[in-house]
Amino acid sequence: MMCWCAIQTIAADTLNVELLQRLRNLPAVISADTMESKYYPHKFVLYMQQPLDADSPQAGCFAQRIIVAHAGFDRPTVMVTEGYDAAYATNPYYQEELSHLLNANLVFVEHRYFGESVPDSCNWDYLTVENALNDLHHVRSVFGDVYSGKWLATGISKGGQTAMFYRAFYPNDVDVTVPYVAPLNYSEEDERHMHFLSDDISSSANRKKVETAQLELLKRKASLLPLFTRYCAEKQYTFRVSLEEIYEFCVLEYAFALWQWGTPLTEIPSLKASDTTWFNHFIEISEPGYFSKETPYMPFNVQAVRELGYYAYDIRPFKKYLSMKTSKNYLRKVMLPEGLSYIKFDASLYKRTVQYLTKHDPKMIYIYGGADPWVASGVTWLKGKQQIHVYVLPNGSHTTRIVSFDNSTQKEIKDLLMQWLNEPSN
Repeated sequence: MMCWCAIQTIAADTLNVELLQRLRNLPAVISADTMESKYYPHKFVLYMQQPLDADSPQAGCFAQRIIVAHAGFDRPTVMVTEGYDAAYATNPYYQEELSHLLNANLVFVEHRYFGESVPDSCNWDYLTVENALNDLHHVRSVFGDVYSGKWLATGISKGGQTAMFYRAFYPNDVDVTVPYVAPLNYSEEDERHMHFLSDDISSSANRKKVETAQLELLKRKASLLPLFTRYCAEKQYTFRVSLEEIYEFCVLEYAFALWQWGTPLTEIPSLKASDTTWFNHFIEISEPGYFSKETPYMPFNVQAVRELGYYAYDIRPFKKYLSMKTSKNYLRKVMLPEGLSYIKFDASLYKRTVQYLTKHDPKMIYIYGGADPWVASGVTWLKGKQQIHVYVLPNGSHTTRIVSFDNSTQKEIKDLLMQWLNEPSN
């Protein structure tokens, strides 16, 4: 007699084969293969053909990487609107929060121009939010034939932005949207983050401690710059401005990066610590590759200048020690690929999203960390909404998730999600 475990294994293997074949037969799917997972019983990676520009078929196509995890045809489906490279989701130990909480299917979409979803001809003109949202809409349309239940969209940081924009452009594609730590910037160098860091974050004593650390790094520039130069040479980084300016930009970035990732202030060295101690701490917090030509985030830089926006630096406390006269337009000067100076920031995306959120009340849950500088441009200003909920974790960082909150708040969020998923479809 065959044991129950063996029967289950055979059934799982049979379903795996059937699912794989079904994925391979989907429209526009180029290839599909199984993947190992410690958490999802069935996981696959596939490549789907996407138009570079939905309005211009002659522009050509590219292959977009999508990771699929199957929980059941009767389960809801979570679409992860990744803003960057999807490589981490291929790890066997990867588990997305909402699909875990809801025992849901997962459709994880790598963002165009990142990772393995890069066109053969990297024409930056096709890297727009609208084209990225067309990618998601196409994925949703194709996979709707596989998963007919409720759909959720979610993403973290730039992926959270993408989920938010996706809801504004295609309001009926998903039933629920959960953007994590998602900013909504209104200009190329939004100054709200700068003021948040100087006036609002944490306590005045803690803000002063961070500023003192930045001043110390500038005061030690003469002795630390040789270490910085050697480090950049070993990493084979190249830059668009002098190394001294890159050093200074890293000092300006230090405060944002430290607060964003929740680094304990106890890790800031003593003013009596050695140059080596200060340098190692500096590199750990504000790594210069961020400003290099070799950064893997170049597509993001293009999008930031074009329509996503970014943050400004406040140089006033540090002018005495800086070689630069201003940090304005640093994105274009330091971080934009050559030949793209023609791009002008367009605030239409910001305005359209604000208009949608103001006039409508979709089922959305925003998650923010209260000590994350990105909360300064977060969607925390909405009033009088019944279905849009905003949760801000006091002292939370950019790593804030639903599980970061206290048990009572976690239950409130989970109950809200379950209520929405159990409501009859329109």
